[in-house]
Amino acid sequence: MQPDRNMNVKTRVLIVDDSAFMRKSLTLILQADQSIEIIDTARDGLEALEKIEKLRPDVVTLDIEMPKMDGLTALKKIMQDFPTPVLMVSSLTEEGAESTLKALELGAVDFIPKGKSFVNLDFVKLKEEIIYKVKSIAHKKKIQQTYARISRLGLDKAVVKPVYDESKIKNNYKAICMGISTGGPFSLQKILPQISQKLSVPIFIVQHMPPKFTASLASRLNALCKVEVKEGVNSEPVKKGTIYIAPGGKQMTVLKNSLDEVSIKISDYPNDTLHKPSVDVLFESAADVYRNQLLSIIMTGMGKDGTKGVKKIKQNGGKCIAQDEETCVIYGMPKSVIEGGLADIVSPLEKIPDLINMGV
Repeated sequence: MQPDRNMNVKTRVLIVDDSAFMRKSLTLILQADQSIEIIDTARDGLEALEKIEKLRPDVVTLDIEMPKMDGLTALKKIMQDFPTPVLMVSSLTEEGAESTLKALELGAVDFIPKGKSFVNLDFVKLKEEIIYKVKSIAHKKKIQQTYARISRLGLDKAVVKPVYDESKIKNNYKAICMGISTGGPFSLQKILPQISQKLSVPIFIVQHMPPKFTASLASRLNALCKVEVKEGVNSEPVKKGTIYIAPGGKQMTVLKNSLDEVSIKISDYPNDTLHKPSVDVLFESAADVYRNQLLSIIMTGMGKDGTKGVKKIKQNGGKCIAQDEETCVIYGMPKSVIEGGLADIVSPLEKIPDLINMGV
């Protein structure tokens, strides 16, 4: 389902890539949608800055590796001088993952994955996802204000007043599961370090990302947090006070044996979900294991992955926190849960660590 947009208002896109093949590929993909207009292309960061200042696009797609000025350097200048929603174009390698995570820290909204070769037919298969991402972030006028607020997270906590009844989620939780997508890495790096080292339950997280990216994300988060953060490994026993990130390109579930011991399962199944890893798949398995002692958290992201899972958690007596619209980079996943009447609490991002720590 495409975002609601006035078809008479075109999304103006600037494509920045040193590869003529990639510029042409992205142009063909995006121009297939009549509500998107490619206003120009640029071959490097310097040319991109000139054209952004002159043309003021709604969205910029930005390659990372380019001559004269690379994508990360250009991104810093874009965010400083011409704040614009940016989609990074990233290779599916460990080096690409590290650079992309850095770009997300610097203010890029999301990324478009590409294969190791520019001439990669799989890239064309991403057509619908690319169009969806471009249209979802276009004209989001408050996107930079949202990042600015997230960046200040923790500095203004003293003046943040709860607008909800915290007693709604008080429970003897044995686990927490989180689902997050667009805007996730930036948000996770702000809230997870604030989780208390006294955390006494496991936290399972699905962040929509390809293989290799989640390992880099887990490593970065582990260096920042007071508790261990790691990528989930098949058959490993679940430990209290540990945060598990679902591996990109795989499904992560939790299982309980006859001795009531819980372990992680990593597999390719189900393989018919829109996302791998899938929030729904994790949440539904956790609902079976932890029943009414499970807290779910749905955060920023496109689409509605997680809604089915939250519904099952609620049916089993668990609870749900949904991130509010103001602090979401993309208000898709939380919106679906909230409109479905499944959220016990709608919380700004900066209050989520407090709600987690309440039960540690």
